[in-house]
Amino acid sequence: MNKKQTVFVGLSGGVDSGVAAARLLAQGYNVVGVFIKVWHPNFMVCNWEQERLDAMRVAAHLGIPFLTCDAENEYRDEVAQYFINSYTKGLVPNPDVMCNQYVKFGAFLRFAKDRGADFIATGHYAQRIDEKTGVQLHRGIDGEKDQSYFLWTLSSLQLAFSLFPIGDTCKKEIRIEAEKIGLPVATKKDSQGICFLGHIDIPEFLSHYTTLRPGDVLDEQGKIIGTHKGALVYTVGQRHGFTLLTENIGRTPMFVVSKNIEANTVTVGTERTVTKDGTQMTLHDIVLRSDLKDGDIVEAQFRYRQKPFQVEVRVPTKDILIVIPHEKTELPATGQSCVLYRGSHCIGGGII
Repeated sequence: MNKKQTVFVGLSGGVDSGVAAARLLAQGYNVVGVFIKVWHPNFMVCNWEQERLDAMRVAAHLGIPFLTCDAENEYRDEVAQYFINSYTKGLVPNPDVMCNQYVKFGAFLRFAKDRGADFIATGHYAQRIDEKTGVQLHRGIDGEKDQSYFLWTLSSLQLAFSLFPIGDTCKKEIRIEAEKIGLPVATKKDSQGICFLGHIDIPEFLSHYTTLRPGDVLDEQGKIIGTHKGALVYTVGQRHGFTLLTENIGRTPMFVVSKNIEANTVTVGTERTVTKDGTQMTLHDIVLRSDLKDGDIVEAQFRYRQKPFQVEVRVPTKDILIVIPHEKTELPATGQSCVLYRGSHCIGGGII
């Protein structure tokens, strides 16, 4: 009955996961550090060996065992291929969401359970709150760092096996804590970009898997005013990445308002496209950890760090949700995630 519970912590080589491991150790858990190795295309420079070395240094400093979880196949097949397929269909993917679903809370969770772990833990800025009705996912305390948006796909079972030790703390305090305990990565800069891949040039990346054809940029009247690299790689609301040829337009910010994959054209305007009264958006690949019924009012986010807004929910079938924004908001790109909340409680979401 007094046996310590074992937690496998995903050590990325960064400060957040390092502090997460340190906190669990201080709380009395049996902690094992795990570096998750993922796939990288051979044409990209990858620093995974340095990241793994940093993770090993954290584990050595804390005096905990260190393992490596090979998730190359899952990352290649479920994240990278999804990323490529989405763009080739004219959709805008969210690879960080899929990375969490299939790699961190998929391959890594299976790896840990196969080795007798009671939980896995990550350095996500999110909170697990245990209620009588079950385990809930809530926003992280730090509004600037909250990552619950990227965790919406987690099932209740995945969530029950997961711990988020730093979600109740602001990032600046995590830095201070890391320095106090002497973590070797205490001053390391945060990683940015797409999941494990980091910053990538999307057109250059996709050019290895599909043919990108340069085409025309149109104004909202259909006049040719510029050129683009290939309609596939543009997102509604995007402001950069195309070349305008008309001098007087060059001084005014222009945003992608639509794209036509078949005609290979991108249309731009001076204002981002917003939803209209009664705009309905259909969500598929639904994950819900709380019941929803027709007419319920909840909050939604179409993008990370977007200010939440109220939507009315319609439930035509068990596999589809329709959301109707109650206020004007920037029109989301097809393929993005719509994440639903009741206050700080992340109840799930779907793909637009």
